[in-house]
Amino acid sequence: MSRTQKRSGRDGATTAEASAPERGGGAATQERGGGRGGAGAVQSVDRAVSVLEILARHGEAGVTEIADELDVHKSTAFRLLGVLENRGLVAQAKDRGKYYLGAGVLRLAGAAAVRLDISQEGVPVCREVADELGETVNIAVLDDDAAVNIMQARGTASVTAQNWLGRRSPLHATSSGKVLLAHLPPTLREGLLARPLHRFTERTVTGAAMLRAELEAVVEQGYAMTVEELELGLAAVAAPVRSHDGKVIGAITVSGPVYRLHADRLPEVAKRAVAAGAELSRRMGYGF
Repeated sequence: MSRTQKRSGRDGATTAEASAPERGGGAATQERGGGRGGAGAVQSVDRAVSVLEILARHGEAGVTEIADELDVHKSTAFRLLGVLENRGLVAQAKDRGKYYLGAGVLRLAGAAAVRLDISQEGVPVCREVADELGETVNIAVLDDDAAVNIMQARGTASVTAQNWLGRRSPLHATSSGKVLLAHLPPTLREGLLARPLHRFTERTVTGAAMLRAELEAVVEQGYAMTVEELELGLAAVAAPVRSHDGKVIGAITVSGPVYRLHADRLPEVAKRAVAAGAELSRRMGYGF
């Protein structure tokens, strides 16, 4: 007798149930044969997502209900629920035996909501700054090892049609990137600083020690400034945006050509960027 036949299903299924073919036209055999890759792995992922959708639709459901909707055996539904429960994506009501969406789903949804909320709340803030200063204003968030722009407003002085929306920019060579990098937990920040720092222009900071000193200044003064570090002729100033708990979740950036954002004007622009960052932070719940 095989190990599978000897073992009862986790949901109390009998030996015969655990080893019987599923109701999906022999899907169980396909799943066991290709579960580690190919069609079997894709099928498992598809079923797991379907479980989440079922729970989102019904609020809660038992193993039998989920198995019926998926058209699979109860043992397969139980295995899927076990994996999702281990990852915190579903939880079980012990008194009723039913499953519901877990806190892990809220965590994932929250990460997506932050991007959506900061983009939506940032529209009037960026528009006001762009109209006032005449320059391009962006909101950037951290995306792994880069800053990605998720919202943009162009000012009246912008003569080019360059679109920064959706663009991933290096953390060490942009003002938004330096703001995000400066406020990362030390372990994450040091991990990123240990990577090679690519040179884009003669002004790009490529030494980790020098960049660390800059990042300390960013935290102390409340903004970051770059002049021709990413592109020749481009200057930018960025300030942090905080969530309700004080965590830096983005950066608001004012950028333009160096002949407009020159040394005499940059302090004024920095002050306005900091004020805009504070306003957007307030809209995100910080300070309440």
